[in-house]
Amino acid sequence: MDIGTAKPDQATRARIPHYMIDVADPADAFSVKQFQSIGRAVLESASTSHQRVLIVGGSGLHFRSLVDPMTFAPTDPDIRRELDAMELEELQRSLLSIDADAGNVLDMANPRRIVRAIEVWRITSETPSYRAVSAEAIAVRTYKPFLEHISFGLDAEGNLGARVEHRFSSMISSGLLEEVRLLAPTLGRTAAQAVGYKELLAVVNDSEDLDAASQRAIVATRALVKRQRTFFRRDPRIEWIPWQDDSDATIGSIVNRIAEGAGWIS
Repeated sequence: MDIGTAKPDQATRARIPHYMIDVADPADAFSVKQFQSIGRAVLESASTSHQRVLIVGGSGLHFRSLVDPMTFAPTDPDIRRELDAMELEELQRSLLSIDADAGNVLDMANPRRIVRAIEVWRITSETPSYRAVSAEAIAVRTYKPFLEHISFGLDAEGNLGARVEHRFSSMISSGLLEEVRLLAPTLGRTAAQAVGYKELLAVVNDSEDLDAASQRAIVATRALVKRQRTFFRRDPRIEWIPWQDDSDATIGSIVNRIAEGAGWIS
């Protein structure tokens, strides 16, 4: 999934060591718990050898799984299949029969979250209300880190829409549709739901033309950006740096601010 994930090219990876690339096959499910396990092993190894590491990217949950005291309950595919076949109202009734206060700590309109809550209860006997007041949950809510770190966010709010459209057009020009067509027979559930891949699969399956699918992908990317930005904006530990343009002066200023804030330069 080289193009759709904006994977650094081999020359860049030869110049700067990168980790957490090519750790799973597109056919495989890859949970946050698996990501956390591999990522924390990388960070522990770097710490042991006194290396400085940049955690860069995307999903707020994946970032927090590395730096905050988050643990993830086990899963059971048989339970999950059973619950996935149930309607939302039935799921809601089932959860409320287990935990009458679940609505105070869980989005009862989100079937995915309800399914996960019931699955966790069946495996561990822990209800959403119980988990919400655990020491771990309180530490996560109050942003008490597991791993001390310094965080920066790049804020390009003023032109995010245009950047998203330009980036997706560039990926199409670089061969994203051909990449999706090649991978389509082997994409697993996680990979097939990735923004860009999900929409272009409709083109590969001849159920939509490229223009329509591209527009849906752009809209979906903008929505994802908005959700992730909202997620990160809640974190009081992040210092936000404006990104007005892609000029060398702006990029140099950002790099210097991050290096200075991280104590890499005085």
